[in-house]
Amino acid sequence: MTARDAAAKATQQRILEAALELFTTRDYDNITLEDIANQAKVTIPTLFRKFGSKEKLIEATAQHAREIVLQQRYAATPGDVRGAVENLLDHYELWGDRILRLLAQEGRVPAIRTVTNHGRVLHHKWVEITFAPLLPSERPARARRIAQLVAICDVYTWKILRQDLGLTRKETARAILELITAL
Repeated sequence: MTARDAAAKATQQRILEAALELFTTRDYDNITLEDIANQAKVTIPTLFRKFGSKEKLIEATAQHAREIVLQQRYAATPGDVRGAVENLLDHYELWGDRILRLLAQEGRVPAIRTVTNHGRVLHHKWVEITFAPLLPSERPARARRIAQLVAICDVYTWKILRQDLGLTRKETARAILELITAL
């Protein structure tokens, strides 16, 4: 049974990795279960047996990606602004384009809207935890400061600085650090 369980877990992992690659690099409407099965080197019946539908597969893939992202993002030390900015840029250099692709589709694909909403919650919590030692204790000021930091640390801020304006990673880090410090 142990060997069978290990093989089943390995198959599920291959499927999730294949789905993650496809869902974050191609439009949802242009991905078939056959594409995912081929990428994962499994059959379509195997996909159905393990996940039931494309929507259920994207839910499982999103959970898988969340676990990876949480591990990386929460490595930032609360109160270390410079470290937080480096952590954020590590994340966006790896995931930024993928996040932007998902955000571009969220208005027309409910399953992706669920994924991006979870991402927003994760980002907000990361800001609260990472900058907690630096936040005002007064409730309205604290909420306003968190909102400001959420915006400064958003993927669109990274996109504007890094992609649209062509700043280097180092220049982007400095710009974000200066915005945070100005608060």
